[in-house]
Amino acid sequence: MFDRRLIQNFDWWLLGITLLIGAMGLVVLYSAVTAGASDPQIILVKRQMIAFVIGLLAMIFCFVFNYRILDRLGGGIYAICVVMLIVVLFYGKYVAGSRRWLVMGPLNFQPSELMKIAIIIILAKYYSKRISLKGFTLKELVVPMGVVAAPFFLIVKQPDLGTAMLVVLIAGSVTLYAKIERRSMIWLTGSCAVFIPVIWAFFLKGYQKQRILTFLDPDRDPLGAGYHIIQSKIAIGSGLITGKGFLKGTQNALSFLPEQHTDFILSVLAEEWGFAGTGFVLLMYLLLLIWGLNIAYGCRDAFGTILAVGVTAMFFWQIFVNVGMVMGLMPVVGVTLPFISYGGSSVITSLMGIGILMNIRMRRFSIE
Repeated sequence: MFDRRLIQNFDWWLLGITLLIGAMGLVVLYSAVTAGASDPQIILVKRQMIAFVIGLLAMIFCFVFNYRILDRLGGGIYAICVVMLIVVLFYGKYVAGSRRWLVMGPLNFQPSELMKIAIIIILAKYYSKRISLKGFTLKELVVPMGVVAAPFFLIVKQPDLGTAMLVVLIAGSVTLYAKIERRSMIWLTGSCAVFIPVIWAFFLKGYQKQRILTFLDPDRDPLGAGYHIIQSKIAIGSGLITGKGFLKGTQNALSFLPEQHTDFILSVLAEEWGFAGTGFVLLMYLLLLIWGLNIAYGCRDAFGTILAVGVTAMFFWQIFVNVGMVMGLMPVVGVTLPFISYGGSSVITSLMGIGILMNIRMRRFSIE
């Protein structure tokens, strides 16, 4: 029998915030692909709109069932995502030196995006059944570390360092929330410090090292590796308080700003709408994050709480890394801005995350 409380607890505010950010994203994307272009790529805007429709359907699917079903299906979802990552390495679409996309008829999908959701579900499943006041010991963290390591190295192999880094950051946030024993935390911190030189020497590719060095000193190669960051900072600074106006950003229109419709779309927003417009978007993101944490706080079971924390962490780290990247405060690692950057897989995955948050909110009255 249908429970009327599901309708009463439907989160219209979360839906409204999401749709507002998405609408602003389409406006900025339109500007990014048409301003000053001799051949406007309107097709990208149309594709983004189609992705939003598919994402909204995925969002609806994610809140129609009881989220506790994910506790039982977590292992299977994770395994399917790992298999897709393996398939990508052999049969994925090769674009700009990377194999990140699976071709499904007319659609191209990035399994590494879906893996972010899968990691949250599998870790929520593991931690919710073993959570304790003293925190997890190093022995108890072996399984989660293995669960995260497999997709991390598969994604790095594509290569996609940005998404791989996000997977680790999301997993780390969920683990810290679940609590780590003090001695184990000290050991893990020391181990990370020791392995940083090893990762630099043996795992990072040349262009990835160059991005980090450029982050430390963008002027060391202003026409090469530092070009992205320098042009992005010029675009942001030239927007001043109110911006230059819609379709009037010169850095964007004159094609000085690379990747303006994906990784650096916030620079387009800042140049055209200024500090006021950028501040409003960041305020909407802040409300989204607070709303996600509030949903986690109001949940009555450990699995749902950790799930909500994980989804909120996913949004936080994407926003944090992208904003830091376009402002020159972090290395350029190719992380998109949720609901605003062009990218169908990112939009669909983000809307699935919103659907999971809505699911938890709608069923907060239930402890079954």
